[in-house]
Amino acid sequence: MKKQISPAETFMARAVSRGTLLCACTGIALCVAGGAVAQTSLNPSIRVATPLNQTPFAPGSSVPPLPQPEALWPDPFGWNSWLRDRGVAILLDNTNEFTGNIGSVTPGYGLRMGSSNAGQYGLENDIDWEKLAGWTGFSTHAVAVGRYGIPASRMFGDNMDPSSEIYGGGGNVFFHFVYGYGEETLWKGRFDVAAGRIPFLNDFSSNPLYCNFMNNAFCGNPKASSDNTAHSSYPDSNWALRLRFRPTTTTYIQTGVYFDQAGIYGVQQYRTGLKFNGADINGETVPVEIGWEPTFGHGTLPGHYKFGYARDTVDHKDVYYDGFGNAWALTGLPPRQDHGANAAWFLVDQMLHHFKGGASDAGVTFLGGFYYNTEKISMRSEQYEAGFLARGFWAARPHDAIGVNFSYIRVSPLASKTQTLQLLEGVAPGSLLNGAYGPQSYGMNLEANYQIHVYRGITFAPDFQYYFNPGGQRVLHDTAMLGFKSHIELF
Repeated sequence: MKKQISPAETFMARAVSRGTLLCACTGIALCVAGGAVAQTSLNPSIRVATPLNQTPFAPGSSVPPLPQPEALWPDPFGWNSWLRDRGVAILLDNTNEFTGNIGSVTPGYGLRMGSSNAGQYGLENDIDWEKLAGWTGFSTHAVAVGRYGIPASRMFGDNMDPSSEIYGGGGNVFFHFVYGYGEETLWKGRFDVAAGRIPFLNDFSSNPLYCNFMNNAFCGNPKASSDNTAHSSYPDSNWALRLRFRPTTTTYIQTGVYFDQAGIYGVQQYRTGLKFNGADINGETVPVEIGWEPTFGHGTLPGHYKFGYARDTVDHKDVYYDGFGNAWALTGLPPRQDHGANAAWFLVDQMLHHFKGGASDAGVTFLGGFYYNTEKISMRSEQYEAGFLARGFWAARPHDAIGVNFSYIRVSPLASKTQTLQLLEGVAPGSLLNGAYGPQSYGMNLEANYQIHVYRGITFAPDFQYYFNPGGQRVLHDTAMLGFKSHIELF
């Protein structure tokens, strides 16, 4: 029986062509099949890069359509249709990532060859309260996950570009609450406000197409974006208020305030994600992002250009100086507390060529980005990246995709100076600042994969990664990894 395409699926299909698929720190693979997106956890920011004329609101409705990805079991026992008719959507998926080292391992540091697996299952609930209870423009969104495993890149000494992004944050627990918030959408998407527990990086400095890849340098955000712990990253969230305005069809400006919480990435207090009180709020982050979403080539070449800046009021540990302006690696005094930090970014995705006769997302897209952090409080002070993604190039496999991406991360020179001094002071490799084995300077990562659409709701992507200066450490040999990333959208 031919699958009926719902309005929500039409919206999601258009979102694919527009590059609006969010993976902000979700670690969930992006795949496109039959024009629909086979992925849970898109809803937090799928609006970010969707021009006004791309959201097909139902007649008389102010709430964008609920997500309805292609799924292995789209309507079990009919209950999914029954719920959706009443404005309720429930999604369940699994992402699994396996990597193994096929290159050399640097001797003398206790490192080793090996492989490892990491994964996540995710449960999402979205409710259209306008349909359910008549509350104009209001919807709610919540996600919980369970995570398991570790990235294999740790085995050969990398602590900068984890080979599997779908790890950590929530700990190896059965249930971890990721986010829950309410969203009010007015004037057919021209104004949107959200409030609740929201990850900062769901909406800001995110490029949805990056989660076609597996390395954490790319998916779900540029890795430097979460270097500042004041920038909460999926699967962890803060109390927050976010505002978005769309002055024209192809532009937006968004801002907000995120109440930062000490220890958000530590499992001691946030293992389940259910610590909701604000007793450990230690500052605020205020971001601003401006986006332009042009379409060239007579409507066939969509692009997204994002400029952003964020300032926080958190006290950060200085990576070099103590409270008296001397190197803490020499004095033995605690690092000084630097009040506030800056971050800035520019992200772009632009389709360069559309395959004639193919779907709207069939083409070659360029991905690029730059991220900056205040170097006195960061390990990753700068990140540059560039890559290409091609989908629909093979007529016999129109939903398959091939991608290649390259990342360059510059480590803070102040952090490198501290590590050099620590070695002179007799600190053992592996116990230096950031757990380094030697002074960190810069590291590069190259990733290439082929994403196979196996069946409705199922993708499998063989993956190759090459590490130049693993963890930004010249004392470690370059090495390579092979693995795969799989995704199953159950319903």
